[in-house]
Amino acid sequence: MADVDGRRALKVAVTTIPEGGKANAAVIALLAKSWRVPKSSITIQSGAAAQRKILRVKGDASDLKQRIEASMTEAGNG
Repeated sequence: MADVDGRRALKVAVTTIPEGGKANAAVIALLAKSWRVPKSSITIQSGAAAQRKILRVKGDASDLKQRIEASMTEAGNG
């Protein structure tokens, strides 16, 4: 999907209560599993207390791009 500025965005939903960072941790765990990367490689760059977040993912850029695009296609977001 695209955000209001036309940038590609991934919509993720978790059932964890947004208390004490638990929902953020659940989002990171979900994406790490989907993208097959360590949870420690994903951090929230901005928006930790907001619904919209910007994430930073450490790793090989071209490999990560392929993994993320593949997961978005599988989820119907591509």
